[in-house]
Order: sequence, then C-alpha cells, then structure tokens
Amino acid sequence: MGLPIIFSIDDDAQVLRAISRDLKSHYRQDYRILSTTSVSEAMESLLDLQNKGEEIAVFISDQRMPEMQGVDFLEKAMVMFPFAKRVLLTAYSDTDAAIKAINDVQLDYYLMKPWDPPEEKLYPAIDELLHDWQGSYRPEFRGIKVIGYQFSPKSHDIKDFLAGNLIPYAWHDAASSEQGKQITKTNNLCPIDFPVVILEDGTLLKTPTRIDLASHIGLNAKTKQQIYDVIIIGAGPAGLAASVYGASEGLSTLLIERKAPGGQAGTSSRIENYLGFPSGLSGADLTRRAITQATRFGTEFLSPQSVKEIRLKGKYKTLILGDGSEINAKAVVITTGVDYRKLETKGIEEFTGKGIYYGAASTEASSCGNKDAYVLGGGNSAGQAAMYLAKFARNVYVLIRKQDLTSSMSSYLIDQIRGTENITVLGCTEILEAMGDEHLESLRLVDLNTSEERVVPADALFIFIGAKPFTDWVGLEIIKNSKGFIETGREMKSYKDFKQIWKAERDPYLLETSSPGIFAAGDVRAGAMNRVTSAVGEGSMAISFVHQYLSEV
Repeated sequence: MGLPIIFSIDDDAQVLRAISRDLKSHYRQDYRILSTTSVSEAMESLLDLQNKGEEIAVFISDQRMPEMQGVDFLEKAMVMFPFAKRVLLTAYSDTDAAIKAINDVQLDYYLMKPWDPPEEKLYPAIDELLHDWQGSYRPEFRGIKVIGYQFSPKSHDIKDFLAGNLIPYAWHDAASSEQGKQITKTNNLCPIDFPVVILEDGTLLKTPTRIDLASHIGLNAKTKQQIYDVIIIGAGPAGLAASVYGASEGLSTLLIERKAPGGQAGTSSRIENYLGFPSGLSGADLTRRAITQATRFGTEFLSPQSVKEIRLKGKYKTLILGDGSEINAKAVVITTGVDYRKLETKGIEEFTGKGIYYGAASTEASSCGNKDAYVLGGGNSAGQAAMYLAKFARNVYVLIRKQDLTSSMSSYLIDQIRGTENITVLGCTEILEAMGDEHLESLRLVDLNTSEERVVPADALFIFIGAKPFTDWVGLEIIKNSKGFIETGREMKSYKDFKQIWKAERDPYLLETSSPGIFAAGDVRAGAMNRVTSAVGEGSMAISFVHQYLSEV
C-alpha cells in the first residue's frame, strides 16, 4: 500500500504552490502530497483514491473557491474519507465561517493565511493532527473489493471463484456494511449493478462473469500452443499431481480447470491426515503449494475454461473448449473429480446461494458470526466444515441419516467434533423443507426413528452429500458405470461391448479408459478411494502410463 496522503485544494495557484512546497519539505518522507486547484478534479481524484483503497490523513481546503466553498468540499470529501483530519485555509475575514464549520463538519483546525513561518504556524498544527490520525488509523485492505448482497447467488459465485483461485479480497455488503454503502453512494451504483468488483488499480467491474474477472486478475484463459504431450482436465489433487509429474518429466503439459483449482479438497479448512504435515494444512494451502510447484516445472494453467468434447484425429486428441476453440494433445488425463449431489428437498433450490451452499464453508463462514449454521453430511468434508464453522457460528448442527458418524468419518475428526462445545450431531435426522422469505430462515426436520417433525431457526445450511462424477460431457464411447464414474483398466473387460470399443492389440493400462491414450485418475474414476492422498497417487501414476502410451505412438 502507498503512503498515506495529505490532500490540499485551493483555486489560487500561487497559494497552492506555497502550501504544497511547505508540506513536501516537511512530510514527503512519510506522506504523499497531492494538490489541485479544481473542485471537480478533486472529487474525481478522491473517488479514484477510494476505489484503490488509498488513505487520506489530512484535507487542507481553502474556504473561498468559485466552484464550491471549502466547508462544502470538506463535507463531501468526508463521505469518502470519514477518518481524515479536516483543515480549513482561511483569510482573517473568514474566521466566522471557520468557527461555524467546527460544528457543521467537525472541522479539526483552521489555518490563517499567510502561515509564515511554517515552523511556528503550520507544522506544529499539522503534526498534532497527524499524531491523532495515526493513533486511530487502521490500514484498509489493499486489493480486490467485492460489493454485493449477502444473500445473492451471483455475489456468492464471485466470492467462491476468487477464494478458490487463492485471490485475496475484501467483502462489503451493500446493504449493511458502512463501507459498502459508502462505495455504493460515491460510485452511483444501483441494485442491478451488483455484484461489483473493484480491482486494486481502481477499475470497477459491474456483474462480471468468471471469464471477465479472470482476464483482469491475471488468470490465463488462452493457451500458448496448439499441441501438447498431455492435457489434464481438472485441477483437483489428482490433476495437480499429474501436472507436477508431467511437466517435471519433460512433457509439454496443459492443466485445464473450469472453476478453481483444488477441487473439493481445496475448500477443506483443515486436512490433518496428509502425509508429511503433522499439524495438518488447509486445502487452500495444499492447492497453492501444488500450483506453485507445477508452474515452476513449466505446466501451463488454463482457467476458468471447460472442455465440452474430446474428438479423435488419428492418434491425436482434439479438445473442444467451452468457448469453441480447439487444442490438440497426444494424451489426455481426466481428473474432473465429483460434484456434491443436489438435494431435491422442497425449498433447497430456491435458497441456494441465499443461505444454502454446496460446500463453500470457508467462503461463507465469516457471515455466520453469532448465528446457527447447519451442515448436512457425514463425510470428512462435512466434518472439516463443521470444525471450521464452529470458529464463527454460535451453534453448528451436523445432520446425518445414520445414528452416528463412525461409519463415514475419520476417527480424528469425530474426536474433534465431540470435543467442540458448540457442535451438535443430530443423528437419524432428515430435512423435509427449507423455509424463509428472501433467504433461508428455518428448516423443517424429521426424526427418522419417531417421525416427529420440528421447525428450527437456521441462518445457513452447508450441503456435503453424495458424489456425482462430472462426466456428462465425456463421449467417445468411453465406458462408465451406472453412476457415471469412468471405468479403467481390466475392470472394463466385464462390459459386453468392451471388445467392440477397444481396438488396441494390448490390454488397457491400469488407469486407461476404453479410448487408448485417454486416462482417468482420482475421484472421477470408478473404484477410487475418495481420499486426497490416493488422488495424488493416482494422478502421479497416470503420468507413468502416459509415458508408456507415448512410446507407442
């Protein structure tokens, strides 16, 4: 962040040069000195400075200016920078106006012209004001700001996208946050404009798409070449591991991700059973380390971008992307993982993004402060989410259909949940309905043993149920099981049409699909263990089989 600013305005260019000269000679080491003779130019500058997250320590404004009186300027400026100190530059005849301004705009000081010598009449007063300002000054977050409504699916999507791509941002609610209201007012924003993203350079984006946002924050949405040795589709743990090993072993490697890297593991607040990290690590930290490692070895990362189709051209694979462009590869590794299964219960779809979220506990946890949050699901992801939410929420309730968590969750997580006072596990419980007005307000639950129903207040519901593989787009007669998971290796021989599909003389490799040179690894593969460690292992192993395949073609 840049130095705090002392901002002066005076329509008399000679007076402005004098005050700027004296301020720079004394304060330029610790403060930026900005000045202008125009009120309209000043207001434009202040809006730009506000959007960039700059801080103004002191305003010095002349009282008599043709465009606007100094008191009126200070009143407008304080809307954008309410904590800045206010100094009115006056002639002797303006002292009454200055005294009145002490009450009207909480004027901190009025400075008489001329102020010679500044060592006696300027610096002591400004020093005292700066000392007071520094005492209460708290540096504002300098980076991307997101302004929107808490219960807006579009706002949630933008926050989730930034968080998933490890981009720091500050969230301001346009309805309840003072800064959100201030930014809304000074930029003349309307409800239809939200969510709004303000970049670090002050650029303001209204309702941006993921592609729009990606292009502004430096994510790569275009490829650098037309053919790669291996293209990996999906940047979860398996895809990241494959990209590290592929690039490190000399293969030209492209990693494509439709949302954000890390997959479901990337949203985990704490992974405590990952080899080599005795204190655990967050999914975001694991993702960040993996991306850094992959890019250091030369992996190209294409995001956000989806693959619609894979076509065969001889022994090459042509990937058709979501925007219609095409890329060629000698081999492909599918690591698209799984999505949380949608809950078809009444009211769930209506309030999705408005208090109900699939995963995303880390994104929305801070909004649960002193509230009641519910977690639906009994797997490790649900347990990690409950532990994380417990740091913010008043109460966290874990809803499961079974009697307890022992059959679906790691014992270390069960022990942590038992030891956390504000987490309650509600066994043999199901949601019958989600209710509310403009956002989730309550849930209707049923006890599966007694059939007794009850309505409970609920501020948020985080859903972690089931696993639906992201394979609807996969064609080429690639064999999938009844649940949509991709079959690989010798398991495919049990399918009656395997011999009609598989045309290679050899048997398929362990992680190879029914289309030679196309591999699957991680949770998307039938029979996978659904653990981060096993996904990383399979992604690494897939590259070994890619090498064997490439030696044949």
